[in-house]
Amino acid sequence: MVSRPICNPVAIEERGGIVTVAFPGESAEYRAARDRLLEREVELRRAMEAVAAARRELPPGGAVPEDYVFEGVGADGSPNDIRLSELFAPGKDSLVIYNFMFPRTYGGDRPGPASGKTARLPLEEGPCPSCVALLDQLDGATFHATQHLNFAAVAKAPLSRVITFAEERGWRHLRLLSSAHNTYNRDYLGETDDGSQMPMLNVFHRDGETIRHFWGAELTYAPMDPGQDHRSVGTLEPLWNLFDLTREGRPDWFEQIDYLSDTHAERSKR
Repeated sequence: MVSRPICNPVAIEERGGIVTVAFPGESAEYRAARDRLLEREVELRRAMEAVAAARRELPPGGAVPEDYVFEGVGADGSPNDIRLSELFAPGKDSLVIYNFMFPRTYGGDRPGPASGKTARLPLEEGPCPSCVALLDQLDGATFHATQHLNFAAVAKAPLSRVITFAEERGWRHLRLLSSAHNTYNRDYLGETDDGSQMPMLNVFHRDGETIRHFWGAELTYAPMDPGQDHRSVGTLEPLWNLFDLTREGRPDWFEQIDYLSDTHAERSKR
């Protein structure tokens, strides 16, 4: 992990190996509790670094069984076939693929888009609101991340639907593909046996002429602790981590494609 200098440092004090700060008006009780929490936060940071290091040391994963052909948009803006191997840019040997649940393949009480062509689709054929929220966040991050890696979001929906929704959503940086005519989703756990789509994320690594699976978000399929969802890519999501910083914590709530009114928000609760 690269360390970065702290800009405009405030007055600090070292207590038992932990460097702490103080804020205006805080009580001694608050500071003591905050110092204890800071020790746990340091431990969490170390644990996250240790997990990341262990991930990097994984043995070689399985070779990709075929050079999957996706449908994408070419440089001239027209649809064309893009092979998995062609998603690797020169000098960038890691490829991250997120399975965008479009179609969402479930009903539920969260509405689809309120306007545009995508709004005309039956609910189960439209995009998953939680996936949309994640991709909203990754659209900006991709601009920076693709300086060092390759990223794509893959949906089972026809390419025309995917591109239309991306335009309606205002996404600018995501590379979007359709897997409508290959078995990638099924092979890499982004689709169940009954055809339901899953929010899977996989990472591949190119080693010479061989492309291997490096890591997958298997927490998607792991048992969940009481009161939690699977949080398979939770460390990637600023939204939910932002809630964790507040007194209220994570709301009993699911993301929406649109937030139109209090009535709309009430329908999102379940």
